[in-house]
Amino acid sequence: MHISVNGQRIFFDVVSAGLSPVGAAMREKPALIVLHGGPGFDHANMRPEFDCFADVAQVIYLDHRGNGRSHPSDPATWTLDQWADDIAAFCDALGIVRPIIFGQSFGGMVAQAYAVRHPGHAGGVIFSSTAARMNLPAILDAFARLGGGNARDIAERFWTRGDDAAIADYMRVCMPLYNTRPRAGGEEAAQRVIRRMEVFRHFSLPGREMWRMDFRAALAGVTVPALVLSGDSDPVTPAVCSQEIFDALPGGHKALHVFEKTGHGAYRDAPERVFPVVRGFVEAMAG
Repeated sequence: MHISVNGQRIFFDVVSAGLSPVGAAMREKPALIVLHGGPGFDHANMRPEFDCFADVAQVIYLDHRGNGRSHPSDPATWTLDQWADDIAAFCDALGIVRPIIFGQSFGGMVAQAYAVRHPGHAGGVIFSSTAARMNLPAILDAFARLGGGNARDIAERFWTRGDDAAIADYMRVCMPLYNTRPRAGGEEAAQRVIRRMEVFRHFSLPGREMWRMDFRAALAGVTVPALVLSGDSDPVTPAVCSQEIFDALPGGHKALHVFEKTGHGAYRDAPERVFPVVRGFVEAMAG
């Protein structure tokens, strides 16, 4: 399905109903909006894992503008501010009130931008394997621990030069280090993902917005409950990045979970440990 928000046709899909019959009443479930990583990937990278929450939430996936099945758009609009505003406009257009936003990796950066630009719009936010600012020394140290000096050197070339050869080497050597076990579904799961590398290059290469962003000060204005998730073996958004997010959030309803022996997207490596934490957060939001 597509919807027009902020002059852009955005693709979205819904797994479950928002209302469930319970006795003589219809019980409203909270909307859980799942934001994919990348950029340049699509929501297929988050499925079918998050379908499991359909019993407690209306699970909604969308492809950020410029990504996946969303219609082509002006690269000048591929910014965190615009992606964040799209989330708010999407909810407003569909009458979604107080959604729970789950942002993975790049999706977590969009979720941070949304939370600080639209305070109080969400019911709760979940920042998974993401960063308020990119920390290159920590990234290079993590790749060195996991893959040795060669992996560290390739990661440095990728994140500081970003030429075609560096990208190819990174995909071959460093990407397999993102997680501690093969993803369920293997090659078939990877083939389902639509990749828009032009969006990745626009946002992520040296000097681009990903390397200029810093949400640490602005996160103090987030007043809704927040859950921060991290893997202790994540090389690209190391656990220190999640700690920075947690520390920057105001006191109150916030929690940080760093899962042992898990990588980028801890739920991919240990769903049996991570998803109960997410479920508890969602159920608390549902009241």
